[in-house]
Amino acid sequence: MAVPTAPTGPSALGQTGPGALRYSVSSGPSRYVLGMQELFRGHSKTRELLAHSAKVHSVAWSCDGRRLASGSFDKTASVFLLEKDRLVKKNNYRGHGDSVDQLCWHPSNPDLFVTASGDKTIRIWDVRTTKCIATVNTKGENINICWSPDGQTIAVGNKDDVVTFIDAKTHRSKAEEQFKFEVNEISWNNDNNMFFLTNGNGCINILSYPELKPVQSINAHPSNCICIKFDPMGKYFATGSADALVSLWDVDELVCVRCFSRLDWPVRTVSFSHDGKMLASASEDHFIDIAEVETGDKLWEVQCESPTFPVAWHPKRPLLAFACDGKDGKYDSSREAGTVKLFGLPNDS
Repeated sequence: MAVPTAPTGPSALGQTGPGALRYSVSSGPSRYVLGMQELFRGHSKTRELLAHSAKVHSVAWSCDGRRLASGSFDKTASVFLLEKDRLVKKNNYRGHGDSVDQLCWHPSNPDLFVTASGDKTIRIWDVRTTKCIATVNTKGENINICWSPDGQTIAVGNKDDVVTFIDAKTHRSKAEEQFKFEVNEISWNNDNNMFFLTNGNGCINILSYPELKPVQSINAHPSNCICIKFDPMGKYFATGSADALVSLWDVDELVCVRCFSRLDWPVRTVSFSHDGKMLASASEDHFIDIAEVETGDKLWEVQCESPTFPVAWHPKRPLLAFACDGKDGKYDSSREAGTVKLFGLPNDS
């Protein structure tokens, strides 16, 4: 008969929040960490490209990893093609009448992406024609968007805390939910049967999908819970908060398994690597923290000259796309605004 082991972590203490588990203790770097550190020693180059004429709000890779899209305060989206070890700008997508605050790609079609804008529309674009194939009018200024894993639905959140679910084929609204709290980032789980929202009270709200009935509300952080991402393997999700902590959650148990606490400023963005083993997180700190997911150990840090807003790991390779604010008060910092950066390139490239 197997001997049951005592549970560990916050759940063992009768709580699900990250407060009980700040630091992980491990007996030295894992083989994975040592291997990736060796790789990054030879691939620590960051290349930057001018993508926009103003601050970049969002970066995202197509599912096949061939293209990177960016959305900007300049009301446009840009798409780059990844050719070996460099990004080549292909097209600029114009049409929105206000800032493009977030964008995302279709989960399985590498030619389609969708943009959310403050102009009260979302637009679906096809990179083969470089044209907008659909404009969907919404009720408010849109700030968050995600595409369901099955590709059938697009969810968009606005500044009035309304989330609208739009049929990706007919471009019509299927459902609409008004929330009584500040809605930050939104996401489906990988199985497409639950919908997650991070909110201004530090909670993660979970709804069943497609019924949109409340399943659970988790007190995740003592302050504003800003961002959420699911790992590609479906084992964990991570949230970033204004308390400068990143917390890692078990998808099935909905308990916090560990925290990452190397940043000092509110965590604005997180991203899992393609193998689910690395977690990048960024804030107004002038570095991006790259941690090993299973231990919380620091694996690498990417130096930045100013606060970082979006980060996105490539879906197949250890390449990290990101963009910086360019507003840290330095005289020449404006040159940062509008650039997209790519870390993980060979040092001799």
